[in-house]
Amino acid sequence: MDLPGYSYYFEVTLNIHPGSIGITILRASVLVVLHSISWMKVLVTHVEYIPLRDPLSGASLESARRIMEEAFIKPSVFRRKEALYPEYVPPSLPHRENQLRRLAEIFKPLIVNPGEASIKAVVVGGVGTGKTVTTRVFGTELRSIARRRGIDVRYVHINCHRDRTLYEVVSEIARQADVPISQRGFSPHEIFGYVHQYIDRQRSFLLIALDEFDYFVDAAGSDAVYFLMRVYDEHPELTKRINYILIMRSLSGLSKVDSATYSYVTRYIVSFEPYRSRELRDILRQRRDEAFHPGTVGDDVIGYIADLEGSDKGGSGNARAAIETLLLAGEAADSEGSQVVSVEHVRRARGYVAPDVVTISDSLQYLSLHELLVLKALIRNLRRSQAPYVTMGSVENEYRDICRLYDEKPRRHTQLYEYVVNMRRMGIVEAKPSGKGMRGRTTMIGIGGAPLDPLEKRVDELIKVRLGGRGQRA
Repeated sequence: MDLPGYSYYFEVTLNIHPGSIGITILRASVLVVLHSISWMKVLVTHVEYIPLRDPLSGASLESARRIMEEAFIKPSVFRRKEALYPEYVPPSLPHRENQLRRLAEIFKPLIVNPGEASIKAVVVGGVGTGKTVTTRVFGTELRSIARRRGIDVRYVHINCHRDRTLYEVVSEIARQADVPISQRGFSPHEIFGYVHQYIDRQRSFLLIALDEFDYFVDAAGSDAVYFLMRVYDEHPELTKRINYILIMRSLSGLSKVDSATYSYVTRYIVSFEPYRSRELRDILRQRRDEAFHPGTVGDDVIGYIADLEGSDKGGSGNARAAIETLLLAGEAADSEGSQVVSVEHVRRARGYVAPDVVTISDSLQYLSLHELLVLKALIRNLRRSQAPYVTMGSVENEYRDICRLYDEKPRRHTQLYEYVVNMRRMGIVEAKPSGKGMRGRTTMIGIGGAPLDPLEKRVDELIKVRLGGRGQRA
């Protein structure tokens, strides 16, 4: 039986999902007309939009997400930014052909008469002169050429900035050469002996590049250098299966070794001179063509950077600093929405390209995930305190907060201290005991004169790589 119609006014809250913007709330004034016991009619007469807010910050989540999405889809001058990173190996090496040719001449016996001699060469030059990348290209290509001739040459590249002790170096040699050995409980001499036995059974050869060898000499000492370099002195009858390239900034780094070992090691020297402006132009053009979209970086910008860094124009001749400047100039263009990189963007970038940044940036790639998280915590503390040094305790507290953001289990205090010690050895951080005016004794940590913003940006990029692309927890 039908009943007379009754009208009721009241408010309801509706949850909706408007596409990619996120969850919002609508408050609607609704007219409900009861027509009968079996059905009713609902009319929406007024809609009011209420953004959902974060209960802690009060910020509009919808607004934050819109900002983030706009950043994600915003056009960029970059096509492949990784072509400007320190660890990138380019397809060709402009103006390092002579050094490659010299290395090929030195190591020719490894291809023509493998095993007759243990060959050593020293690659020497300042920061950013192409030593590491040239050696990597040479080692990789030598391995390929040898393989085509039926010779198994295994290329090992170790950064002594990170691995400074004899145990660390021989353990890394074993790991990279795929030698099946449990390193626990063995001395470095035993590990190295097993490495040689294994490659002898495999009829293989090793070309070992010890990068930043200066640090190994300083930390491990003359006896460790003697052991590695003169391993065949006591057994001249053995097939010479281990060869070395020692990469150094200066031959003065060998001042601690005895004169006989010095002469033995420095028989072959390949020098890398600072780049001239003309040479830097060619390097920067190559990187520009790989990293940027066509037409976004003009030759005037390339020439400007090359003249700033070229050794013949009063610069350091440091290609790494020149490439870093190009990277930061591109990021400056992106940040203001410019479709081209200008000379003004370069000027702005130069304020961030300090020698400390370039040097530290080289070493960051060798840090583990949690070392990077500790470094990020240190950067945040230094920025907040505006002091040159902060306490170990404050860094540890910040580190634990950062671990929660990345959903990572924090390491214990003793492990964090080891991370700091390792980064100090690598020249990334400075550490010293607290002095007068502080209650108790603690470790004070700082980061030289490197600007913090570009340093943190690089640390964040490497954290993302270590996490396999996974970022902070939402």
